Formats: sequence, C-alpha cells, structure tokens
Amino acid sequence: MTVLYEEQTTVQFPFDPKGLAQDVIRTALEILGFPYEAEVSLTIVSEGSIQELNRTFRNIDRPTDVLSFPLIELPSPGDFSEIDAVPDNYNPDTGEVMLGDIVLSAAHAKAQAAEYGHSEKREYAFLITHSMLHLCGYDHLTPQEEAEMNAMQETILAKMDISRS
Repeated sequence: MTVLYEEQTTVQFPFDPKGLAQDVIRTALEILGFPYEAEVSLTIVSEGSIQELNRTFRNIDRPTDVLSFPLIELPSPGDFSEIDAVPDNYNPDTGEVMLGDIVLSAAHAKAQAAEYGHSEKREYAFLITHSMLHLCGYDHLTPQEEAEMNAMQETILAKMDISRS
C-alpha cells in the first residue's frame, strides 16, 4: 500500500498525521476486504484551498472538512469485482490500484474536533475513514446509505481503538 502524503499548509497535530493516515487507510482496506495493493493520495490543505476546490468541483463556495475524488467507478459499495477489467485502474510503475485522492483541511479538522468535543486524532481519523469509504463506492445520499456508511465508519475506528473521547 502506498499513501502519497503531502502537506500544502502548516500542520500541527498532537500526533503523527502521516502515520495515522497510513494506519487508517490500511485498516479501512482490510475491513472492506480490498483484494489488491492500493495507492491513495492524501493532501492536507488550508481553508482557502479547500474552499476553492469545493467551489470548483461541487459548486459550493465555502470551506469544507474533506473532499474525496475516487478514480474508480464501482458497481456498488465495496464491490471490487470489476477492477481488473480496467487496466487504467493500475499505476504502471507499482502495479497498485489507484483508488483516488483525499483532500483534508487541517484547520477544519481541528475546529470540528473542538466543536464535537473529541480529540483531533479522532476527527482526523474519522475524516480519512469517511473519504476512504467514498473512494470505495460508499455514499450517504439516502438514509439507508448513510446508516450503512456510518456503521462502516464506526467499525473501522473501533478496530483502531479510536473513540469519540
């Protein structure tokens, strides 16, 4: 597994953000039963940068916490059966499946941790978990989808022993 990690803003978390991101991504892929070696890009950005991306790609002109850019279209959430059918899904240099990109606002993660009354580590791990599920075909547009996604998020975070406290 490769995590292409980049900080485009100053990041001051009370934990190792790159190491935690790798652990979250690895755990998510394990729980989802992803059968390939994977590549995920994670970029930590400023509020201004994520607002610009949100405006460009979602037509929402305000900052957000995290954006997910899946590179693979799956038939249904967690259904990886058709990945082999598309050779472009693989990085030709590593042979890893390129799942997509996660863009996370460090400032938003810190603010939400304070707002929700839990640790910055928990919020950061939650946001990456949430994005990993999007990269693996999950969404939360209907109550049923949201319930399924919420359950998967909690399963992944519980496996890592990351609670809301």
